Amino acid sequence: MITINNNNLEYKLVAVRNNKINKDICDKPGSITFISESKTYYLVIKKDTMSYLRQLKLGLSDFVKNIKADTNIDFKSIIEIINDVEKEIIFNVICDVISFESHNFITYKKDIKNINHTINIDCSDEMKNLLDENILKNKYVNYARDLQDFPPNIGTSDFYGEKLLNDASKIEGLKVTVLKNKELKDLEMNLVLAVNQGSNHEANVVVLEYNNNPNGEKVALIGKGICFDTGGYDLKPSMFIEGMKFDMTGAAIVMSIAMALAEAKAKINFVAVGLFTDNKIGQKAVLPESIIKSKNGLTVEINNTDAEGRLVLADGITYAIREKNADVVYDIATLTGATAMALGESASGVFTEFDEMWNKLSEASNYTAERFWRLPVFDEHKEQVQNDSVLADLTNSCNKGPGGSTAAAFLTFFAEDKKFLHIDCSRVVRVGLKGQGYIVKTMFELLKK
Repeated sequence: MITINNNNLEYKLVAVRNNKINKDICDKPGSITFISESKTYYLVIKKDTMSYLRQLKLGLSDFVKNIKADTNIDFKSIIEIINDVEKEIIFNVICDVISFESHNFITYKKDIKNINHTINIDCSDEMKNLLDENILKNKYVNYARDLQDFPPNIGTSDFYGEKLLNDASKIEGLKVTVLKNKELKDLEMNLVLAVNQGSNHEANVVVLEYNNNPNGEKVALIGKGICFDTGGYDLKPSMFIEGMKFDMTGAAIVMSIAMALAEAKAKINFVAVGLFTDNKIGQKAVLPESIIKSKNGLTVEINNTDAEGRLVLADGITYAIREKNADVVYDIATLTGATAMALGESASGVFTEFDEMWNKLSEASNYTAERFWRLPVFDEHKEQVQNDSVLADLTNSCNKGPGGSTAAAFLTFFAEDKKFLHIDCSRVVRVGLKGQGYIVKTMFELLKK
């Protein structure tokens, strides 16, 4: 639990630049040392190639994992060292790390070690509202992490459809609809159905709607929800199968963003679409070189069944625009290995032709300390998506070239005349086999205003 200005706690954490006050303090940047005589944790933050904020995150993470008792954080000692960053951002980082590391995550172990200590931040009372906002925001970061972490034998499309219907229905003003195969067929969402063909579970498209700004535009949040991605008939090799339960992360993120905004009573109109299905191999699975007519009327040649994410996103985007009258569209997806190779675990790739959308996202990310990097969508990428299929309007997988950009280019054909931004978050959303709930904070900050 996080509190502010509850100074009666026995233990404390203080930030220092070095170990001059006690040689037993580890002088390594970002290190944490507990001195039992003074009941004090010392966090070293010093000039180094590692940024101050990264040192703060690493040290606090280690502190929370090994906390011995209720502890008071000396906020003043931290902001005196990190004096080139707004104190609100530093406060956010502290709250983020505490919430993240103390979360009682999904586990199936018999022996569970939970962190239940109080951590107090000794700071001015003006941070009270910011604390309340951080508690709400991080509640849904952790909700996204839990959605990510369900094992694939439990976390099926039916499971997510039922869970989100139950959870989101409890939030005032949030309308919840779950579309299954019959409704998807009536809506001509044939690309979603094509991906779902090999599954023994129906697709579940979860739609969350919220209207709290009568004169405002409607924002669409579209999330890829591939509950497990085998690659289909273009079967993944075993080394790339690990972690494919996380291919539903985009949908987990957009559902969590939507629920956070609604619970915060944000002045916004939105429709959030989580497209849950798996991509399996089987007797009825879609075949490579199949041609499918999308919801917006364009035909797509499925040259690679392992490029399925863009297929479900395409129909989801069209649904939001044509059925729900969206004006602005964001999609979030673990979409391509190419973007993961380009940026690794350091940042999410962003593709948009709208500078204003990128600028606002970048500004919000500065406040949340999450990283994004803009990558291009050129006319040549769009032409390649059209020209690489002889028989259909588009191909879902180009023969060569930058896979992240051509995937984003494919999606632009479904955005019609709307402002559109695509986030490819393939590697930042998990560490090992644990979900991170990445992007929820930034999109919450961006859209709550």
